[in-house]
Amino acid sequence: MLFWLGCAAFALTILISVSLHELGHMITGKRFGMKVTKYFVGFGPTIFSFHRGETEYGLKLIPLGGFCKIVGMTPQDDDVAPEDQHRAMWRFPVWKRTIVMGAGSAAHFALALIGAWIMAWTIGLPNIDLPQTAEEQRAAPAMIGVAPCIPTSLSDKSEKCVPGQASGREGPAKAASLKTGDVITKVGATPVGNYGELTDAIRAQPPGKTIFEYVRDGQAASTTVDLLPAERRPVGDPDGPVSQVAVAGVSWETDQPLVVDYSPVGAIPASGAFNWYLVENSMRAMARIPEKIPALWNSITGDQRDPDTPISVVGASRIGGEALEKGVPEVFWQVFISLNVFIGLFNLLPLLPVDGGHIAIAWFEAIRSWLYKRFRRPDPGRVDYYKLMPVTYAVILIGGAFTLLTVTADIVNPISIFK
Repeated sequence: MLFWLGCAAFALTILISVSLHELGHMITGKRFGMKVTKYFVGFGPTIFSFHRGETEYGLKLIPLGGFCKIVGMTPQDDDVAPEDQHRAMWRFPVWKRTIVMGAGSAAHFALALIGAWIMAWTIGLPNIDLPQTAEEQRAAPAMIGVAPCIPTSLSDKSEKCVPGQASGREGPAKAASLKTGDVITKVGATPVGNYGELTDAIRAQPPGKTIFEYVRDGQAASTTVDLLPAERRPVGDPDGPVSQVAVAGVSWETDQPLVVDYSPVGAIPASGAFNWYLVENSMRAMARIPEKIPALWNSITGDQRDPDTPISVVGASRIGGEALEKGVPEVFWQVFISLNVFIGLFNLLPLLPVDGGHIAIAWFEAIRSWLYKRFRRPDPGRVDYYKLMPVTYAVILIGGAFTLLTVTADIVNPISIFK
């Protein structure tokens, strides 16, 4: 029950953020004198509505977003009455249209900043100074975590590794009295300077007894580790060929906190830094979307779901539900903050029909008009949106297909971060 309540709660937060997105358009549009005729939460049949001034406000049946209607967004719009021609959006200066169209994304960024600020001084923010990728982890100091048990076969699907059961064996590092927090400096005759060199050095050894040199509490020491043969894939290649390599039963560890707490004042710059970190990650994620499509498709047809593949609102809501079910609200809020940053950036892409496409066209018109005036040529006028309709339909088609793909994957093979 708590899982479904969490899913519903997360879906509600998304609906609120989308409603605030449209509210940003409405408030700025009204402030500049544009005519806003509708502001609705949801789509489909109207549940109720009321008029205040020249705007109709209401709630619709399908809670999958919202919309704000500003008359005359393009010169081709035919919804502008003769007496409202001077209030058509396309007639306003480019900077005003930019603010109005960008206000939706600004609402998402504001929500992300406020959410991160509250999270920072209540439950703490993730430590963004820790390695965030496999490459960064390989470059980190060779501090280890010690596993009490390791499976030696990749076909072993046991939920819990128990020495002596299935392919489970006692961890060689644990048997050699290595402890979590030890820093390995040498494996056999191979010096170790970081965690990547440690994993490479272990795999390069033949199974059997090997001397490990390490530092514990500032004191150098050594021990003999009886490395076990085990089935593993190449480092960094989860789809690579399986081979027998030596393993020690160690993982990367850190003595730095995973979560950092802040005071309400200290949380202000921390929330800004955390959001900028999310902006960088979101931009990298958007650039990698095309290469993730095959993995998404394969997850629908039976392959294991790659946790690094994109998720839909359905998938995000599931993770939010799992977070509340497991009693880890920090995950709930982190996903909410990350999603708002991503949506805010996505809406600024210079593609129709998203807001960034309208902003890009407005500035293209302004710059083109300035150049024509500078060279004493007639102003070419406004962009004909009808000529851009094929591109717009293509973006809608691709976006719709991608949304359908992610939603399907999130239903038939969802990502779970608590396995």
